[in-house]
Amino acid sequence: MAAAALLRGAAPGCGGPAWSWRLRAAPRRHLAHSGCCQSADSASGATWACFLLGERALVRVRGPDSAPFLLGLLTNELPLPGPAVGEASTSARAGYAHFLNVQGRTLYDVILYGLPERPGEQPTFLLECDSSVRDALQTHLLLHKIRRKVTVEPCPELRVWAVLPRAPADAGGAVPLRKKAECAAILTRDPRTACMGWRLLSQDEGSALVPGGRLGDLQDYHRHRYQQGVPEGVHDLPPGVALPLESNLAFMNGISFTKGCYIGQELTARTHHMGVIRKRLFPVQFSGAVPGGGIAPGAPVLTEAGQAAGKYRAGLGDVGLALLRSEKMKGPLHIRTSESGLVALTASVPGWWPTATK
Repeated sequence: MAAAALLRGAAPGCGGPAWSWRLRAAPRRHLAHSGCCQSADSASGATWACFLLGERALVRVRGPDSAPFLLGLLTNELPLPGPAVGEASTSARAGYAHFLNVQGRTLYDVILYGLPERPGEQPTFLLECDSSVRDALQTHLLLHKIRRKVTVEPCPELRVWAVLPRAPADAGGAVPLRKKAECAAILTRDPRTACMGWRLLSQDEGSALVPGGRLGDLQDYHRHRYQQGVPEGVHDLPPGVALPLESNLAFMNGISFTKGCYIGQELTARTHHMGVIRKRLFPVQFSGAVPGGGIAPGAPVLTEAGQAAGKYRAGLGDVGLALLRSEKMKGPLHIRTSESGLVALTASVPGWWPTATK
């Protein structure tokens, strides 16, 4: 398995307050067959929060035709493995993309991992997806395989972890994984935005691989994700419903407008070249009492005057995502609920978005 990339600390551009996670102690152990982990801060407290993403699964695509096969289905170029900055050897690389249907709507959001090719091995990619649609994604890939020399199979031996600094100031100079020739883990920056930290694929306990790492509460990960306006999975991106550009795919480095053809490209390219995207997914926060059962997906979001501003998409507690008209997201907004009447909410523009959108 490819070795982990050298981690140099928290990446810049993560606006907002310092992050604070609820952490649990984890056993301090290293990889069984490699001494690749060296603590940079063993005496101090937790520097990194490690979140086991049980709702994410991996699909392996390998074979001599794997690259052209995936290029014809994905919105983005492939994250081909190559030399990392400051390293002479190769490492795994990650990219973000969507699979679209013929109408140009999102089917599956994936993080792709391009694994280094070794002598005698076939080109291999790992696709991280929502675990509830793993089988559907495999069926989708096999449907378009035709005569391509590729093998599509699940990859249950690896678990997906998100690794986030406990606070940006605490992470400077920390090294969760040292570079070695062989290591049963892949560590790479989250390709969507620096605010989402790192992705770790491992057979072992993620927090045990990361010196200064502790298990984090999964709800904290999702709250952070919603506060940063990052959709993930079928609840945030309903298959056959969500449009990629309204879902901020371009902001999350998930689309190439210069690559070759792929399924769903026509509508997406036409929307991009028209330069008009009237609705987007925005992070929202509720300021009133939220019903015990939460806000129903698709609930209308209204302006103070009662005009339609958009629809609520998904969330956790008092934070979430809503598809809103850009010209109406700055004023007072609310949602009518059957339990508590009106629930006020505020939409915001994430600090990591391009300046022109703010």
